[in-house]
Amino acid sequence: MLNVSKFKGTGVAIVTPFNNDGSVDFKSFEKVIEHIIAGKCEYLVVLGTTGESPVISKEEKREITKFAIEKINGRVPVVLGIGGNYTKEVADTINKNEFKVDAILSVCPYYNKPQQQGIFEHYKTIANASPYPIMMYNVPGRSGVNIKSETTLKIANEIEKVIAVKEASGDLYQMAQVIKNKPKDFLVISGDDSLTLPLMSIGGDGIISVIANAYPKLFSDMVRFCMNDNFAEARKIHLKLTDMMNALFADGSPGGIKAALSIKGFCQNNLRLPLVKANEQTFELIKKLDKEI
Repeated sequence: MLNVSKFKGTGVAIVTPFNNDGSVDFKSFEKVIEHIIAGKCEYLVVLGTTGESPVISKEEKREITKFAIEKINGRVPVVLGIGGNYTKEVADTINKNEFKVDAILSVCPYYNKPQQQGIFEHYKTIANASPYPIMMYNVPGRSGVNIKSETTLKIANEIEKVIAVKEASGDLYQMAQVIKNKPKDFLVISGDDSLTLPLMSIGGDGIISVIANAYPKLFSDMVRFCMNDNFAEARKIHLKLTDMMNALFADGSPGGIKAALSIKGFCQNNLRLPLVKANEQTFELIKKLDKEI
């Protein structure tokens, strides 16, 4: 049986900072890594959507993964984002990954909109090829297809190497169905900062967070309160951060969190096309909310 306890709590989908010329800013990347670890988050997710993985080359992904693993140096677990809509390529990429990580986060195949059976076969294939545990990522707003609760439960029961689902469907009823009927050691993890408290109140296991790039201690404290069933204290932090959680996604992610990190001095406010910076109005709102927090 795989040990899933290290993935309970707060994982952080870390940003990939860029210099003004568009190159990877490894100095700032190290600053953000240290900030998150100092904030007592449980693990880091490298090259997720928040890390702008769709606009990073294969060679850059290799360099970023190598750098992150060296700098983290075993202090917290590392989850690596590897996904796509061509099953064989995803399986091969996971199988050939040369760096030791603790798990793979793999998004539901996007754009080609597979049937539920196709989703099941996709995860079965990549799990069979993977030396690492797999976390599913259900994000229909980006992928164009929802992993239904029945499919998640079939995967959870039949594919041992798939240990968790990161749920960003926004459908709490669907998440509740998975929590109610899942195997004991299968994790249901929020993919939406603002739904973390509600999901954990019905038995969810934590979050892979965006906002915790900027506020790791505050947000991970909230999650630990939830894990200890202290929802009165968790609610105070949730309400303190709720306007910021909304503002960070007003112009899409990771534009919002990069704005917040630049305001706090951790990295420059640079993204790669087709992503662009948060607009001036959103930037000023994030700046105002940061002062209040």
